Amino acid sequence: MQYILPKLPYSYDALEPYIDARTMEIHYSKHHQAYVDKLNAAVENKKELENKDLDWLIKNLEQVPEDIRLGVRNNGGGHWNHSFFWQVMAKNGGQPEGKLLEAINKDFGSLEKLKEEFNLAAMNRFGSGWAWLIADKGKLSVMSTANQDNPLTEGKTPILGLDAWEHSYYLKYQNRRQEYAEQWWQVVNWRQVGDNYSKCV
Repeated sequence: MQYILPKLPYSYDALEPYIDARTMEIHYSKHHQAYVDKLNAAVENKKELENKDLDWLIKNLEQVPEDIRLGVRNNGGGHWNHSFFWQVMAKNGGQPEGKLLEAINKDFGSLEKLKEEFNLAAMNRFGSGWAWLIADKGKLSVMSTANQDNPLTEGKTPILGLDAWEHSYYLKYQNRRQEYAEQWWQVVNWRQVGDNYSKCV
């Protein structure tokens, strides 16, 4: 199977001023493209993987041949995480509502409490990684993963994710990861997050 870079659902400058256009262009066309290219190189000539989609690879890393497992974990994870990340951002992403809002209030107490816990996960991730809002056994919770690891590997379903790698914010925010995390909520695509959640309940 040939993995491809998905089309970005908006222009590079669509998320200004919170995510700057130059960062979006480099992040998407350089970093994400590199993950796709390296994943394709890793699985090339591996007949047992030729019909496996990206979700399968991430969920079944233990079945990936050992000689390419780390490359698939890093680059397949990078491809999946970024493909997901682009979808959970939008210029006018609305607010959480319906069953998603009910679940947020039930499991966190309020949207503000969710944001606090989520941002803390992003800030406490040493080095590079991700912060996630996940649905697991009917309950919402926050977790973080290192590098390009993904909750799917642990049998959990991400419904929102924040890239906490420096390449996602350094041109605009430099070392101010907390400011980046706080501003990022302005471009969360809550309609997409709601759709993601609806598939879990």
